[in-house]
Amino acid sequence: MHDETLLTVEDLKITVAGTTPAITIVKNVSFTLKKGRVLGLIGESGAGKSTIGMSTMGLGRGQLEISGGKVILNGRDILPVGRKGLNALRGKEVCYVSQSAAASFNPAHRLIDQVIESTIEHGLATRKEAKERAIELFDALGLPSPETIGDRYPHQVSGGQLQRVMTAMALCPRPDLIIFDEPTTALDVTTQIDVLAAIKHAIRITNVAALYVTHDLAVVAQVADAIMVLRHGEMVEMGAVEQIIYSPKEPYTKELLSVRMVQHEAAEPAEIPLLKAEDITAGYGDSDILKDVSISVDRGHTLAIVGESGSGKSTLARVVTGLLPARLGQVSFAGSGLPTRQNKRTREQLRDIQMIYQMADVAMNPRQTIRTIIGRPLSFYFGLKGAVREARVQELLDAIELPPEFADRYPAELSGGQKQRVCIARALAAKPSLIICDEVTSALDPLVADGILKLLLDLQIKEGVAYLFITHDLATVTAISDSIAVMHQGRLVRYGRKREVLSPPFDNYTELLLSSVPEMRPGWLEDVVNSRTKTPEATNQKESNSDQLY
Repeated sequence: MHDETLLTVEDLKITVAGTTPAITIVKNVSFTLKKGRVLGLIGESGAGKSTIGMSTMGLGRGQLEISGGKVILNGRDILPVGRKGLNALRGKEVCYVSQSAAASFNPAHRLIDQVIESTIEHGLATRKEAKERAIELFDALGLPSPETIGDRYPHQVSGGQLQRVMTAMALCPRPDLIIFDEPTTALDVTTQIDVLAAIKHAIRITNVAALYVTHDLAVVAQVADAIMVLRHGEMVEMGAVEQIIYSPKEPYTKELLSVRMVQHEAAEPAEIPLLKAEDITAGYGDSDILKDVSISVDRGHTLAIVGESGSGKSTLARVVTGLLPARLGQVSFAGSGLPTRQNKRTREQLRDIQMIYQMADVAMNPRQTIRTIIGRPLSFYFGLKGAVREARVQELLDAIELPPEFADRYPAELSGGQKQRVCIARALAAKPSLIICDEVTSALDPLVADGILKLLLDLQIKEGVAYLFITHDLATVTAISDSIAVMHQGRLVRYGRKREVLSPPFDNYTELLLSSVPEMRPGWLEDVVNSRTKTPEATNQKESNSDQLY
């Protein structure tokens, strides 16, 4: 079944168009992929993972162009076939599943129409046949109400469900190859397991080949047959999953495997907390998202708020910042009550609570230099100008470990980790007592995320700043927190000092969260799924019924 070679990439070279001398992004990468097999592409940001994946569809990203090598699919080099030939290929022989399903669907059209569109456009099936195929895939991917879920619009399903619908859309035309580009990165750990299991099941029953792009070795170990490690556009090492995980040969691979986030030593709580939220009930319209939530953060301490999507983590942050007034309850800061609405707070109250967002890309003005971005709060809160402001900008760049010349760069000229460091500097520029960190490392590769966490901890020691750290990553929680609040469906289900929260006995939801953190070993996903399957006979029957999908 897996003996026939589907894809051969030979000496692939990808450069930035119009640069002299040429800037090379991917440097002479070669590999083969057999039918029904999965190759994981892993490496830090800028390694060339997604760029290589897109090249198998004959695509360059942005200003990138494929300037050398061959991409041979089903025995034919697809690079010279031209636009018409590539359009006939995409969505038929090769399909793509992106990181952000929400950004990939048209909000004005029903899911079923978008799932079957490519299949119909390529003349692969009638609308009736394509719809029947989609429903079979919805069922195989574990979506609820497979007969009718396609009648919903994108906003009417959860993030995890939408990611599975996108997988169904890629599988619907019966392609030979699918590129999965970080399909679970933005998902919480419990949802990630469901999506990973669905993807792995779909790959097995359809015999499709796949390139799985990710920065998470523990994730790729669950779905791939082999792993290619990339750095700076070059292949560092390639081998079977077991070999890469247990017997890596190259120093860089060993470094990726050995990333262990620095452990934070919990300090003793203060008598008067810096931030105190008491009995908070809040939501949108008539719907309460938060229900009677109480938390506190001490000066110089970190409270990690953890829970799956929809648990109320970010809603609580919006209440603290005054963006969402609470319906019931009170927020106080340094012993004084805070106005519930942000526009009622004083400039000093606004300065004291800053926020760092998950997506640094959309948190900065792309038309402003780093000097302007960091300098704005210096002018707004402290009235700094000229040489005094410039000196403080340089101090902040030094604090986040970026060289002085970065002041003249624009956000597009920085890596993901560098952008997040600039967002940290902008928050520090206000000299706040509390910084709310909303999933600030979830979109970063392990090495970069590790560096950001170490930076935040160093700054906490130097500046005495407190953090309200929102995340769904239990490894991050363990690394950075003094206290932990576990949220589920808008309520606190477990709350206290880190050692207490992470020590048994656990409530059911906390135990579920802890058991959902991927382990760096092949077979972990199957063990977790099997342990949670109450009726294995029914599952086996469902899998045997779906074996005919291809």
